[in-house]
Amino acid sequence: LADLQNWRFLHGVRDSVLGLLGPLTSADLMESSGEGLKVAYQGFPGAYSEAAAKKAYPNCQTVPCEHFDTAFQAVQNWIVDRAVLPLENTLGGSIHRNYDLLLRHELHIVGEVRLAVRHCLLANRGVKIGNLRNVISHPQALAQCEHTLTELGIEHRQAVDDTAGAAKLVAEQMLQDTGAVASSLAAELYGLDILAENIQDEKVNVTRFMMLAREPIIPRVDKPFKTSIVFSLEEGPGQLFKALAVFALREINLTKIESRPHKKRPFRVADDAFSTRVKYFDYLFYVDLEASMADPKTQNALRNLEEFATFLRVLGSYPTDVSEA
Repeated sequence: LADLQNWRFLHGVRDSVLGLLGPLTSADLMESSGEGLKVAYQGFPGAYSEAAAKKAYPNCQTVPCEHFDTAFQAVQNWIVDRAVLPLENTLGGSIHRNYDLLLRHELHIVGEVRLAVRHCLLANRGVKIGNLRNVISHPQALAQCEHTLTELGIEHRQAVDDTAGAAKLVAEQMLQDTGAVASSLAAELYGLDILAENIQDEKVNVTRFMMLAREPIIPRVDKPFKTSIVFSLEEGPGQLFKALAVFALREINLTKIESRPHKKRPFRVADDAFSTRVKYFDYLFYVDLEASMADPKTQNALRNLEEFATFLRVLGSYPTDVSEA
């Protein structure tokens, strides 16, 4: 009970999170397969995010959303039970929009899932690669296939909101000189031919997705766990070093650190070495720990950090995805 009370206190900052751990709901009692769960994702049917949602909850009902913030709102407003949204990609890096949305919404990361992204070049039936003058897709997908598309002789690219949406557009408008970069499932759904497979410039192309829920899960120590936090610090030499040291001193491994400008407090004013008033960017630091909030040393590390952090919030403590991408 003491550990549970400690975790409830640390799952955020002081009074803002006390009592968030509510009674069990029917969703908590459902099988891990996701039977009966409604799971939101961003994009059209056939998007990689839908595949990630199906990998996370194989028997769920997937619900497409136009934008990332729509998926957040769908969970927050009880329209769906979960959302599965991308956080980072091995080629394209972090999806910054979702880091910002984590702070805007009172949702919790309850899991992660890694998905191998295998891009295909799609076009309408009868269209050959030599007929293509243009290709459309999500900006990250286009960036991930840049060199391959150039080698195929396709110089013009157009960014749209979603890979599956690009396939849908090509099919609906019966475009003859434009292809789409999307999944093989999108080709099947929208009746397109696959002109080339695995066209990403690097064959290892994996996206890490987060699973979001209204309530946190109770962390455990009998399996690998991650804990995601976000914090900000006062201005001063060695503050970030001091913050990271609270984990190093307890032998807690950090798997990721991401800094984002503090939107509510974008600048801090300080004197430089020449006694000149200078405006500096103020930052939020997102950190993933290879640790569970059920572990006392993790709780102690965050108590230590809270002593000098100006802001601290635990975004989630959840099982590590150890499956094949």
